[in-house]
Amino acid sequence: MRSVTYSMSASVDGYIVGPDGRFDWTAPDPDVFRFWIDEIRGVGVHLLGRKLYETMLYWETADQDPSLGEAELEWIRLWNPLPKVVFSRTLSSVEGHARLASGSVGEEIQRLRAEPGEGEIAIGGATLAAEAAELGLIDEYRVIVHPVLVGGGIPYFPRQERREDLELVETRTFNSKFVYLHYRVTR
Repeated sequence: MRSVTYSMSASVDGYIVGPDGRFDWTAPDPDVFRFWIDEIRGVGVHLLGRKLYETMLYWETADQDPSLGEAELEWIRLWNPLPKVVFSRTLSSVEGHARLASGSVGEEIQRLRAEPGEGEIAIGGATLAAEAAELGLIDEYRVIVHPVLVGGGIPYFPRQERREDLELVETRTFNSKFVYLHYRVTR
């Protein structure tokens, strides 16, 4: 069965977006960006909330920018053809290799797990991940911790009234500054 993974960057105090709505502090250094490129190779389909989808739309046409480096172009070659499912109550259409979700996050994950295919089912966006976590559908949590305290905003981990035991799979430090944490849910 295909694993469901939740991967994003977060502040040391656990937020993906600060109280001001900004996340400019998540701009990765070259080693972290290379890491995300390697991570996306294992993804078969990406589930996104509306806000993350709109942020990632940049990459649909970014290849037109002559100033991009090889790493950004490699990301584009991997990201753009990747199938994406967008969860939104306000969008009526999406671009590229994306489709609007026809069901709930639970229904979509169940459908994707039943379909033939390889690669992980990746979730991006804290609100969407919180819905999947509430249903017990997330198999792995992966976070790049950035050396900043933002004091509030949107938390990486959903605020639930339930316990979830995790097993540490991997840690990695980038440039003595960023830390990658990879946990598997133990059931």
